[in-house]
Order: sequence, then structure tokens, then C-alpha cells
Amino acid sequence: MAFSLELAEKIRQRLKEISPIEEKEMMGGIAFMYRGKMCVGIIKDEMMCRIDPSKYDWALEQNACREMDFTGRPMKGWVMIEEAGINQPNEFNQWIQLALDYNQEAKKSIKKKKKDSVRTKKTSE
Repeated sequence: MAFSLELAEKIRQRLKEISPIEEKEMMGGIAFMYRGKMCVGIIKDEMMCRIDPSKYDWALEQNACREMDFTGRPMKGWVMIEEAGINQPNEFNQWIQLALDYNQEAKKSIKKKKKDSVRTKKTSE
């Protein structure tokens, strides 16, 4: 199991009244997309939330929250919350709501175009 199925179901139940939610398996985990933008996810047994960068420092002071450094560099506005920080319904709901609130302002990721495998060479005539 690459990610917590129990946590995934808990997130599904919390988001079931919200539309449109799309699930995508990625990065060895699962991401819950809202309005085409990544909002909440799971990597192993931790919940990942995309929150307002202005609340980032406050978030890092909260119980069982740490910076997301999946790529080796901290990503401001993305936090990881360990199980101890989402065990209580009010804590869990707080993180989900922070992610949903920021989603309205968040920009969509820009998809990179694939480069053609064959390059054409211009020649002067």
C-alpha cells in the first residue's frame, strides 16, 4: 500500500458534498483535485495540504505539521500533517477547510509541453 486507504476514505467523506472533486494517483500517493487544482493529498500516512502561503508559518507551529519537502526543497504553501495532527475531527476539518479556502485563489499548475523527439533543422536556401 503506497498511501493510507483509511485516510483517503476519511478525506472522501469530508469532500463528498463538494463538486467537482477529482482523484489522481501521483507521487506514490493520491491527490484530491478541486476545480482542477491540487487541494489535499496523501503520501504514505500523512495528509498534504495546499494552504495560503501567508498562513504557512502559523501552520508549521501547529501540532504534527511540517513543511513539505518532497522534492528536497521546502514548498511554501504546502504542508504535511502527521496522523497525530488529524486524529481529532476539529483538527482534520481545519486542515481541509484551509486547503479549500485557498483553492479559490490558487493558480493551476502549468502543464509542460512535451518536446518533439525529432528536431527539425532549418536550412537557408
